[in-house]
Amino acid sequence: MSSISLPAEFTLHRKNSYNRTTTIGWIVSHARPYWWIVVMTILGAIGNAALAAYVPVLTGDAFNAMIKLPPDTSVLLPLALTIGISQIIRGVLQLGRNFGAELMAQHMERDIRDELYLSLLGKSMTFHNLQPVGDTMARATNDVREVNFMFNPGVNLVVGSFMFIVMLFFAAPRYHPSLLITPIIFTIIYFVGLARYLKTLAPITDEVRATFGDMNTHLSESLDGVEIMKGAAQEGAEVDRFVINARRVRNAFVRQGDLEGRYIAMLLLGTAYAGGLVHALLLFRAGIIDLGAV
Repeated sequence: MSSISLPAEFTLHRKNSYNRTTTIGWIVSHARPYWWIVVMTILGAIGNAALAAYVPVLTGDAFNAMIKLPPDTSVLLPLALTIGISQIIRGVLQLGRNFGAELMAQHMERDIRDELYLSLLGKSMTFHNLQPVGDTMARATNDVREVNFMFNPGVNLVVGSFMFIVMLFFAAPRYHPSLLITPIIFTIIYFVGLARYLKTLAPITDEVRATFGDMNTHLSESLDGVEIMKGAAQEGAEVDRFVINARRVRNAFVRQGDLEGRYIAMLLLGTAYAGGLVHALLLFRAGIIDLGAV
């Protein structure tokens, strides 16, 4: 990593200037020219979550209408039409959110590739002598692609999921303030668990990047020196060396997948559903809320 920080031999003209003081500042400076995409994505996420939360509200109203004596069936058709129209609008907003996130990801990947290429062209010969070609290629291909994935599905899912959490805090007090207990407990445990999960995942993802870079470095060196390798009859040794590097990459990815498979978010969500339902049933038995609210 130390060779990456070597100064440039000269500076090439860039269309945009980026803040490199911090990682967050660098990402924000890349996203700033596409602020309208960010706005579209956030509005789509808010609308999608709000209309998704609206369905159980209307379903509860339908239950209340049907348990009356006599049942009020006149409200069922308007409620059904409202649900249908709201979900069509929700689909459009969700499309806008997903399209905006993908568009942002593609713009970011393109701009970062341009920035990286200009940076590499401006580096001194000392830098290129010290930096393995395979590692540079891994950064220019795999690492930049990971930035794309960070925005979509990464940021897209984070923003969308966060909006669903926010909607709980608006919807629950509509029926009873105590129903906020389950969302609050879920949110606290979730973010604590997420912080610990990311802390554990970080060294494994670093190992994946390092092993992938080593494999690419070996491949590049083998292809550059293929005449020497074949002249010395070292094909078998080079194959064995490459197999060892490929196995290290495989093992690192397996360890990453094993940790990702033990992500407890869905377990927490299922527990929160159960806790919220039990709480609502207790309030219903006490006569505090009605069946539609449950």
